[in-house]
This record gives sequence, structure tokens and C-alpha cells, in this order.
Amino acid sequence: MSTIAIKQLGPDDAPALAPLIAEYAQALKRGAPRRPDQFYAERILGDRTAEVIGVEYEGRLVGFAIYFDLPEIISGLRTGQLDEIYVHPDTRNKGLARRMIEWLVSEGARRGWYELRWIVPGKNVPAVTLYDQIAEPADWKGYILAIDRGGND
Repeated sequence: MSTIAIKQLGPDDAPALAPLIAEYAQALKRGAPRRPDQFYAERILGDRTAEVIGVEYEGRLVGFAIYFDLPEIISGLRTGQLDEIYVHPDTRNKGLARRMIEWLVSEGARRGWYELRWIVPGKNVPAVTLYDQIAEPADWKGYILAIDRGGND
């Protein structure tokens, strides 16, 4: 039987997380593969608002999810916002993304969240198929407005 573990990631996990972030960015942008950036992984893991969980398969970190614990203004409660979720292609179709979402739902129950919500690119058919099985489609539309950083890259 395969060993699957979900855990909260911390600074010591940056070396294993960095290549996954690079792969995820490359998959979304379809450009040249990014170089794993341990400094960036450390920044994400040390962010004061973002939280990161990872999924280990057979003892190796193969996926991650970044989420936020936010106020939910209508109910007056808190809500979970799943911002990013990624599983390495070699370990897909093993229920790992589903297990991370289940972990977040359990964590949300522990924290008293009103709901767990997320936005996904509609063209990601495998992800949308999973999400349609486990959640209700939201009644909102997402938008992106690029911010001019004035040359601050």
C-alpha cells in the first residue's frame, strides 16, 4: 500500500518545495522551465498570511497547496481561501489533490470556517472534473487586473 501524508510545511521544507514551485510555474506559463528557487520557497513558507501544506507520497514531497484564513464578511465567520494547488505529474491520479482538499476541510472545521473556496482556470479539465465531484460551483466570476510595479521586478 502506498504511503500518503499531508503536513503543514515549514522553513525546513524549502529545498523540497522549490522544485515543485518551479514546475508549477512552468506548467502554468508554458515557458522555459524555471530554476528552483529556494529563497523564494523560504519566503512563501515564512509569509505572515499564507499557509502551505504539502503531500508526501512514498516519503517524497510531490505536491503543495497554499491557502489563507480570511474573514468572511457576510457571515461574520472565517473562511478558507485555497490559492494554489499542485501535484507533480508523475503522482497524479492517486487522489493526492483530493487528500489535500480533505485536509483543508478538516482544518477549516477545526478553525470554524464558514467554507473553503477557490478559483481554478476553466481550461484545466482534470482539476475541474475533480472539483465538480467534490464541491459546488461558485456563483462568481474571477477577474485579474495587472498592477504596474514601475519597473520593480
